[in-house]
Amino acid sequence: MNLQSPKISIDKSPEDICNFLANVKNFESLMPENISKFEVLSDDTFVFALKGMPEIVLKKKEVIPPNKIVLGAAGGKIDFSLEGVITKTADEKSEVQLNFSGDFNPMMAMMIKSPITKFIETLASNIPQAI
Repeated sequence: MNLQSPKISIDKSPEDICNFLANVKNFESLMPENISKFEVLSDDTFVFALKGMPEIVLKKKEVIPPNKIVLGAAGGKIDFSLEGVITKTADEKSEVQLNFSGDFNPMMAMMIKSPITKFIETLASNIPQAI
């Protein structure tokens, strides 16, 4: 299953955005309002939970400055990744798009498609205010 957020325009350089997203502590400011838990476990790992959902542990897997950052599932039964793609559009202007990919059975995919889509759209739309 592959999902994409809309592209979000930000008045910052790709370097600024990449540095922001590379710090896992900053993801707390991007989370939706219905977050019930957020905890940094290490410099590259954090756990979060939304109300009514299981905890998810994310680990920073790859950073290719200034254009890409990849977070992935750290343990658990489900393997997935969340990739942030940063594109320079002008001086001190960039676009960010979040891409979610995971291998799920059809039933699971049907159940989580809507909440995951809403989640990555919320993360992306909160970046301009948080950075």
